[in-house]
Amino acid sequence: MTNVLLITPPFTQLNTPYPATAYIKGFLNTKQISSVQADLGIEVILEIFSAKGLTDLFSLIGNASADNTPNVQRIVALKDYYVKTIDSVMLFLQGKNPTLALQICQEDFLPEASRFDQVEELDWAFGTMGTQDKAKHLATLYLEDISDLIVECVDANFGFSRYAERLGRSASSFDALNESLHGAPTYIDRILFEILKTKFTEIQPTHLLISVPFPGNLYAAFRCAQWTKKHYPDVIVAMGGGFPNTELRSLSDTRVFGFVDYITLDDGEAPLEQLFANQNLPIEQRKYKRTLLLEDGKVIYRNNSPLHDYKQSQVGTPDYSDLLLDKYISVIEIVNPMHRMWSDGRWNKLTMAHGCYWGKCTFCDISLDYIKIYEPVAASLLCDRMEELMAQTGQNGFHFVDEAAPPALMRAVAIEILRRKLSVTWWTNIRFEKSFSSDLCQLLRASGCIAVSGGLEVASDRLLKLIEKGVTVEQVAKVTRNFTESGIMVHAYLMYGYPTQTVQETIDSLEMVRQLFEAGVLQSGFWHQFAMTAHSPVGLYPEKFGVIKDTQAVNSFANNDIAYKDKTGINHDKFSFGLKKSLFNFMHGICFEYHLQDWFDFKIPATKIPPDFIFNAIETQENFTIRPNAKVLWIGTQPSLAHVTKSKKGKTWELAALRFHMKKEVFEIPLSREEGAWLFDLLKKIQPENSRVMTMAEVKSDFEKNLPDFELFWFSKPIQQLRKQGLLCL
Repeated sequence: MTNVLLITPPFTQLNTPYPATAYIKGFLNTKQISSVQADLGIEVILEIFSAKGLTDLFSLIGNASADNTPNVQRIVALKDYYVKTIDSVMLFLQGKNPTLALQICQEDFLPEASRFDQVEELDWAFGTMGTQDKAKHLATLYLEDISDLIVECVDANFGFSRYAERLGRSASSFDALNESLHGAPTYIDRILFEILKTKFTEIQPTHLLISVPFPGNLYAAFRCAQWTKKHYPDVIVAMGGGFPNTELRSLSDTRVFGFVDYITLDDGEAPLEQLFANQNLPIEQRKYKRTLLLEDGKVIYRNNSPLHDYKQSQVGTPDYSDLLLDKYISVIEIVNPMHRMWSDGRWNKLTMAHGCYWGKCTFCDISLDYIKIYEPVAASLLCDRMEELMAQTGQNGFHFVDEAAPPALMRAVAIEILRRKLSVTWWTNIRFEKSFSSDLCQLLRASGCIAVSGGLEVASDRLLKLIEKGVTVEQVAKVTRNFTESGIMVHAYLMYGYPTQTVQETIDSLEMVRQLFEAGVLQSGFWHQFAMTAHSPVGLYPEKFGVIKDTQAVNSFANNDIAYKDKTGINHDKFSFGLKKSLFNFMHGICFEYHLQDWFDFKIPATKIPPDFIFNAIETQENFTIRPNAKVLWIGTQPSLAHVTKSKKGKTWELAALRFHMKKEVFEIPLSREEGAWLFDLLKKIQPENSRVMTMAEVKSDFEKNLPDFELFWFSKPIQQLRKQGLLCL
């Protein structure tokens, strides 16, 4: 009998589970394979951040000495207050104790250490009505103070969303990781082992499947595998996930297989199904699907299984059962409303499409299957899965974790959501395509989309072309305007240090970003420094991009990040602090008037970007054109129709008055009797509830059966007023 334990090792997110195990459990359900999943990250956090956990922690630390920092001395001196308040604070952050916000906001309830030094003008940030959010932010600082204590006194590798990340990021060799794994268990390790012991006693698994999405999960993943091999040597241990998929494809260090039996690559469904099938087969008859294993003392890659990979329609709905969904905590590290979405709120994770429909960006791992193989999921199936997850989890928030969600599929999903009258909140990752017109953004917002994140990367048209991003800065400005005007927040991923990037281009890119924030069309962003990876076009063909690999040697463990030299010789590291500090202020809506030089402690060139570049770009209106194949949709309410008589200079004529009750207002548009009757009937036909969406050509043809000059009608003032209220051309 196969009984599977799926785990995500510490740590990923505090507010919502990483979805990999839920995806695999959903697939195993389709095969009637018994499985239990656990997010060990949140379970470890709940053990530490409790009255018992803090009592044990302070007991382990003992009395602070003069060797400790003043911050540690203060926290230890206030330990009774921390133990007294921690359980109620955790309940509050889990959404179960909302009235505590009033006490927290009095600012004499929580003990305060160094993290509270940064608290200024919270009323400005949250307003007089933001009690819950303000309290959540203060409670987050309180937890971070305790985290600082753990890092300084107990475990230097601790972090809320990563653990021992340094070991994962510098893992070209297995040596440092192996040495740590053979050292004494840390404070965190011991808590982790107790949780594992309970799980194994209750579940008695035959297989342990470990998902390792990030470098910050790697150390704990191996600790879990090590504990399993010591106490349950007969359990088969397999590892997969984002880190192995990108970093371990050329693994050759045999020591790794003293901890795990198998490492599977890319989509996990077929490789795992084959591993389960192998249980009942002699060794010589076993097949493998994209699997690394140890044979005759060597690491071997096997891909000889006849199993085909599954279509997205066949993998089942992600299953979040077993996870402690009511125990995750929402934290607010930064008050920016878009930036906080990664740490605040519980999100059901889904994918609109496997892979990336663009698949050209030269910095991206486009040669790997998770990017290269593009397969969208039908809108109806996506909405089926959304409804299943809402019933299962009681949550209607969705984060579509696509590489880049396709605009056409987003449109179809939005229409299907409206057709089914689902009340959902969702956000996703996109490319800043010109397809995101004002009308499409209005549709997405009406369906529940509240935010998008996308790669602006380097805000330089020359470099965007070199990256093969397929967008220009001007286009990005217009698209972000469309999203923002529709009420959808926008986060931009920003990059510096791309090959051949000059100092001037870095400064000009910062100026573009400054203008985007000042114009109010960008709400959040994050700078990261370019890293050359083995599976990207830059890593595969560095000579085309003006970079030189430092070494051609293949590492025995991780092989993704590649050391290189940029022929420009520019030290891009020195820009990091200034770029990130300026962005932090821009996200708070301040310091736009600063000179760019003010952000750096070394001389920089003046920007060459005109001060009104972004303003001019977003002021440019979209062309009024009628595309025959455009979908025509009405997402407002059905109006009432009345006929009124008008008289002027002795002449009398009848008009049709269409009266619309919208969510916030009532408005009326006058038309001729014939046009009003036609429009009244049309609005019924083009509502999302209808199974088929009419095209503009069909609308025009229907109009011209009895009425002349459709173009003159369509661009009239009454129709343009209706366009602003939800008459969409998509």
